[in-house]
Amino acid sequence: MLLKEKIALVVGGGQTPGETIGNGRATAIQFAREGATVLVGDVKVESAQETVAMIEAEGGAAMAEYVDVTDEESVRAFVTGAIERWDRVDVLHNNVGMSIAGGDANIEDIETDAFDRLVNVNLRGMVLTCKHVLPQMRKKASGAIVNISSMAAWRPYPYVAYKTTKAGVIALTEQLAQSNARYGIRANVILPGLMNTPMAVESRISDSMTREQVIAARDKRVPLGRKMGTAWDVAHAAAFLASDRAGFITGVTLPVDGGASVS
Repeated sequence: MLLKEKIALVVGGGQTPGETIGNGRATAIQFAREGATVLVGDVKVESAQETVAMIEAEGGAAMAEYVDVTDEESVRAFVTGAIERWDRVDVLHNNVGMSIAGGDANIEDIETDAFDRLVNVNLRGMVLTCKHVLPQMRKKASGAIVNISSMAAWRPYPYVAYKTTKAGVIALTEQLAQSNARYGIRANVILPGLMNTPMAVESRISDSMTREQVIAARDKRVPLGRKMGTAWDVAHAAAFLASDRAGFITGVTLPVDGGASVS
């Protein structure tokens, strides 16, 4: 029970449809398994409600709320509602992100609207959630923020907006850690590598590339066991970083990548 009696906000706790579980949903479920009460936020509130139903089926405590991270008033309402209900936020987990589905492309082909969209979703959205959670965490002199970036920030990646914004998430997290340590607030960032999640797999399926072929091509690029990770690998790392057991850890960039970062 790493997160017993904690109040955790999981932003992006729904998921893209697919045959496997996504990082946000798995993390929300894992947080609840570890004893947290979880507020699951997503622009697709029906998907967030599905996550809540999974948590409640296991006896956990959760609620679903609509939140659009590109709309500051939506973020403000989401955070304010949580504070009014529970009087605190112990954990903020930022999972929202997109690439191909948002129109990402090579730099010579990227459309301005697509680049702006991805900045707003992947980076600006995390700035807004932190902006509205931090005053309450500072007031309570405690809190943990866990942001999801990507190994794309460090490794070759063909599309400019995703790589740029995910690198920005690392810088944002380091700045949060530096400027909030004196308030007892920790901030860390996870870099998932090649994962078998709906966002990573479904968007790459085409007439020329079946799901099995996509999975096989990605599996063989993973040093550890030649098999992609799953959303549960991210969820377990997130639960640890959000917990008091990581109480002396802040400003850390943690690859969860099967050894890709050292290969």
